[in-house]
Amino acid sequence: MRTYVYSRTHHQRHLRHYIGILREENLLERLHERLETVKTHDFHVHELQPYQKDGGVFVRFTYTARHQNALETLQTDLQLEATKHGEPFLEDMYRYPSGIVHVSFQGPDVPEEALYSLFRPCGRIYNIAAPTPVPAGTLRSSDILFHRVRSATVARNTIHGYTFSDGGGTTRLRTVYQHPIQAHAIRNWLTSHPRIVLPIIFFLLGTLTYTIFDPIRVLSVEGKMLNWFDYREYKLYKWLRANALDRFSLTSLGREDVSPQGDIWKERKDAESAVRSYLSDLPSTVAFVHGPQGSGKSRMLEAIIRDTGRKALVIDCAELNRATSDTRLVSALAQQTGYRPIFTFLNSVNNMVDIATVGLIGQKAGFTSSLEDQLKQILEVTGTALKKVNHSLRASAQRAVEAAQEAEARQAEEARTRARIRAGTWHDPRLDCIAGNGIISELGVGDELLEGDDGEFASFNAMEKGVANSNGGGEKTSEEIARQQRRNAEDVQAVRTLPILVIKNYVARGGVYKEELLGVLAHWAASLAENQIAHVIVVSDNRENAKLLARALPSKPLNSIPLYDADAPTALSFVRRRLHDAGVTSDLAPSQKKAIERLGGRTSDLERLIHKVCSGQGIEEAVEDIIASGVGELRKKAFGEDVDDAKSLSWSREQAWTVLKQLARKTELPYYEVLLDAPFKGDELPLRTMEHAEIISISTQHGRPSTIRPGRPVFKYVFERLVNDPVFQATQDIALNEKLMSSAESTVRTCESELTTLQDLSKAERSFWWFRRKATSERKDYLLKKMRSAQTKIQTLEKRNAELKRVLAKGV
Repeated sequence: MRTYVYSRTHHQRHLRHYIGILREENLLERLHERLETVKTHDFHVHELQPYQKDGGVFVRFTYTARHQNALETLQTDLQLEATKHGEPFLEDMYRYPSGIVHVSFQGPDVPEEALYSLFRPCGRIYNIAAPTPVPAGTLRSSDILFHRVRSATVARNTIHGYTFSDGGGTTRLRTVYQHPIQAHAIRNWLTSHPRIVLPIIFFLLGTLTYTIFDPIRVLSVEGKMLNWFDYREYKLYKWLRANALDRFSLTSLGREDVSPQGDIWKERKDAESAVRSYLSDLPSTVAFVHGPQGSGKSRMLEAIIRDTGRKALVIDCAELNRATSDTRLVSALAQQTGYRPIFTFLNSVNNMVDIATVGLIGQKAGFTSSLEDQLKQILEVTGTALKKVNHSLRASAQRAVEAAQEAEARQAEEARTRARIRAGTWHDPRLDCIAGNGIISELGVGDELLEGDDGEFASFNAMEKGVANSNGGGEKTSEEIARQQRRNAEDVQAVRTLPILVIKNYVARGGVYKEELLGVLAHWAASLAENQIAHVIVVSDNRENAKLLARALPSKPLNSIPLYDADAPTALSFVRRRLHDAGVTSDLAPSQKKAIERLGGRTSDLERLIHKVCSGQGIEEAVEDIIASGVGELRKKAFGEDVDDAKSLSWSREQAWTVLKQLARKTELPYYEVLLDAPFKGDELPLRTMEHAEIISISTQHGRPSTIRPGRPVFKYVFERLVNDPVFQATQDIALNEKLMSSAESTVRTCESELTTLQDLSKAERSFWWFRRKATSERKDYLLKKMRSAQTKIQTLEKRNAELKRVLAKGV
């Protein structure tokens, strides 16, 4: 019998020919094994003789012919063995070979031993997975793992569709490649293990933020402070402005300096010198600049920072307090510090994630940050940027000092050279190239020994050496002095290169998140000052606002710098100078001076007066206008527009009217006298809140409240205007009297109740001495006097209310 293997193309025939030559022994051995499996009619192979020319093999075999069709039966069995075992499934789908063959059983399960004997001829097998229980209607199956992908390919192509039969029934085998990694296996595992996956994801996101975004944010804050992104600091813009814009502009683009000049503002000198002294040393605490609103605190700090040329970062708490939500507050703080990029929308997403994780794992993932944590994160990055700004400025200053020292040494060397040229003792070797001096003329280099009149310099050098030798340590002392001077210069540079942090409007009015924000700012400012990262200046309208800062610095006192209103002569000089600069006559009549004195020394009021005068109003008319507008402002601020508005105030109308009425008659009031009297009765909260509202100001002495004054100097005349209004005065007096009468009536009722009780006690009381009065009698006398006083007060107030009601009836 001969078996031939023919190829379809000439190219494939030649390729398989050479492959067959290389694998001849292996192919013959496998063919012999396959043929030996046929046992029909005692079939036996004797010899396999390859025939390379035709690409086939001659097989010599023997068999026993038991009937006439024995050869045909043998040929049929050999063909079945050649095509063993199944029918190849030819397809062009996206099913790629792998080392795992998934075998499905259409019929009873095939034993593991049978599967091994059936698939082992295709190649080495690692493992055969036993069939697992499956839902009804699904074929049971086994996975066979081969050592090589080629073996799995052979098994899939030869055994697909093979019918296996034994005593239990017939089973058709269906094969398909099974990929080692199942489709969506990772996704399915991640979704099925949220307790493990979610914390890892949040950790990776946090790590991504710290490793990528935080350095960018530090760079952004540093660029804001060093003006990297400000086009006005570019040299090209400055050149264009100097050579084009300023020449063709009709008005000056410079900012007008409205700060007081020279010796005009004497009251500000002490505060300014205190701030400069604080900035001239390494910080160990926080500078707290406080003064009434409009006293020029911000303008003074701007002038100091502009004069010193220091880099400053300004945080305005008033703008932060206008925020109506956490997101807007964080965005406002990031905008002021230059913290970018910021993803405020992630806070809402994080809330949704926490809600989802509660449903999945029964607890929050902790990915949502509180407002305090978000503020601390922004300030922490800002602190890192301030430290880098300090290092950058110090390095720049050091380079400038080194450059200056090099320039000074170069100038000294040039001066020495010029002196030697004038003395005729200096020789330039380059002259030899022109004048000629042997070999040196050709080289153009070298130096000659000094001759002639060089004795003067030689003797001078010898004298210097002699002095140095006679003093012994003289040269060392000069080096120590130079080293000390260098160290002092470095200390001065270390102070001058520190950035300045200014926190304005600390504890401004309003704000939903005021306490939380100011607490975080206080601790951050304290840490910056203690670590000497920056000079910290906190600006506030009231000294009481320093309490949060004092808690953040428990071991060190604050550097408190007060700022007061100007006195009358200083205010007149300031107005005269500003009017003269504005082109308005600076000669003031006595009546005009008297009108200006009514405004006091508040900077904002004086600036408002100057603006009105420059607009064409007279001084007396402008002052009257300021007082009239102050009346309406104070009436709304202290008493409210209506009853509902008054209920939202932290004080009652009677309390405000009591203080205003007394300040209209007196310049100042004793604090504790007002506090202990009606209608306050020892309650300090209304007075403190009126101080925060700038209706009044409370001065201190030895750390305790001392006197009460108007919140602004002009309020003295505003109070008088309100008190002299008959209708308004009658209305407020009636309300106050009603409250006092109610208190007196309560006193009378209390006395009456106690007198009734004493009447019963006096009957049981005995007196052991005839000349000694009973205790109940003494108590009765006291209560009767108190009740008589309260009754007299009620009658007096009722008469007064009757008179005030007649005033209201007139409507004047």
